[in-house]
Amino acid sequence: MTYSQEITKAGTTIGGQGHWDGIAAESVARMRLQNRFHTGLDIARYTAGIMRRDMAAYDADPANYTQSLGCWHGFIGQQKMISIKKHFGTTKGRYLYLSGWMVAALRSEFGPLPDQSMHEKTSVPMLIEELYTFLKQADARELGMMFRDLDAAREAGDEVKAQKIQHDIDTYETHVVPIVADIDAGFGNAEATYLLAKKFIEAGACCIQIENQVSDEKQCGHQDGKVTVPHEDFLAKIRAVRYAFLELGIDDGIIVARTDSLGAGLTKQIAYSKEDGDLGDQYNSFLDVEEVTDINTLRGDVVLARDGKLFRPKRLPSNLFQFRTGTGEDRCVLDCITSLQNGADLLWIETEKPHIEQIAGMVDRIREVVPNAKLVYNNSPSFNWTLNFRQQVFDRWTAEGKDVSGYDRAKLMSADYDTTELGLEADEKIRTFQKDAAARAGIFHHLITLPTYHTAALSTDNLAKEYFGEAGMLGYVEGVQRKEIRQGIACVKHQNMSGSDIGDDHKEYFAGEAALKAGGVHNTMNQFAA
Repeated sequence: MTYSQEITKAGTTIGGQGHWDGIAAESVARMRLQNRFHTGLDIARYTAGIMRRDMAAYDADPANYTQSLGCWHGFIGQQKMISIKKHFGTTKGRYLYLSGWMVAALRSEFGPLPDQSMHEKTSVPMLIEELYTFLKQADARELGMMFRDLDAAREAGDEVKAQKIQHDIDTYETHVVPIVADIDAGFGNAEATYLLAKKFIEAGACCIQIENQVSDEKQCGHQDGKVTVPHEDFLAKIRAVRYAFLELGIDDGIIVARTDSLGAGLTKQIAYSKEDGDLGDQYNSFLDVEEVTDINTLRGDVVLARDGKLFRPKRLPSNLFQFRTGTGEDRCVLDCITSLQNGADLLWIETEKPHIEQIAGMVDRIREVVPNAKLVYNNSPSFNWTLNFRQQVFDRWTAEGKDVSGYDRAKLMSADYDTTELGLEADEKIRTFQKDAAARAGIFHHLITLPTYHTAALSTDNLAKEYFGEAGMLGYVEGVQRKEIRQGIACVKHQNMSGSDIGDDHKEYFAGEAALKAGGVHNTMNQFAA
């Protein structure tokens, strides 16, 4: 609905109530446009449509991959989307990522926790709601400034400019974008997963990522000690999430099925199997076993029957069973195929390094069964990108017979190599990694899980070093404020960013000329007008 249509609609409503004389139709229209999304379900429906269209665009051309950065606070997500709109003019193809790791480390009432699902499960949907509250406020703020510009153009009698601004209002692009939300391993059984998924969706999530680890043994995907569950257990949770979407009317909600099997060598359960070759039997076939030749050696052991023989799965003192070494890739492929065949929309394969051909090798096998298989991929800060890519270039050069005598493979992280041919080639491979991996390895969505955790630490370190050192106040002015002003960072006007101008507008709507507004001539924020 256009701005003019909203005004007409509001005027019709007000006109039917003779005692509403103090209510202005245009003010109502403005408030409605500034609050387009009334509930989290409104957001989930809207953003699910965005993701589905983006997925179809990627299927048509892998150059249409999408991206996101992990955000641990509403303000961080808001500033990210404001910056994207400022620099690129559109939010198309850019999402938010909500990392369970960052919730555990930064949002738990217990204080900083490792990524082991020990944080309060409700803290994740609370963060989803917070992120969308900040994104909606970014809309209200930006539209409010446009309304002020429209009023100024009208007062100046500049009809051409007024029409241009009204067109911009009518075609306004919201800051509200999809969130890929991490539900870890579901925080319990399938029923617990279903209940929590509903909270995610009601808060606005259109896309939920779930992993195939045991909930009470969950580990960060880049740490050791990961324990997976049999396929049927994981598929039950995928179905639970799908039921949650459908119950709440989000028929096109997206599920990302993550497998940690590449780095997970343990399982807590022997899968239930009815017949040879079924999913349970396939899962059990990867177990590390030893033949039982003397039944008297069995002490409360589980045994498997294969080809007329008995085998004992090797069990650790932790009571966990281990898989055979070297089966991780095969298990990943089977995990992915079964997830896509049972309700998942996208895949996530957690790898130990960012190597395109390693990922592509698995995707090629998956696509033999599910041709349109697509991945969400973690461009993880846990990878040493510089060292990994320099070693990849070094190894390729070595295989090609190129002279690498000037390089020490074990010390390639050194700044001494930054401007060398090898260092520059590695940097170019890092720069094009997302584009190359989208084209070769089926990666639809690239994300960095924890970037704003690291940027917050880095920027705070730089400020503390200067402000508490010799630079004093210049450390803040030169390192922060001056850069904000010159780079056009919106929050340099922090009163405006916090909603002061929106509040002033409302005061004027409510009290007219009697309104006591904060944004007068004596507001120090006016120093940043230039």
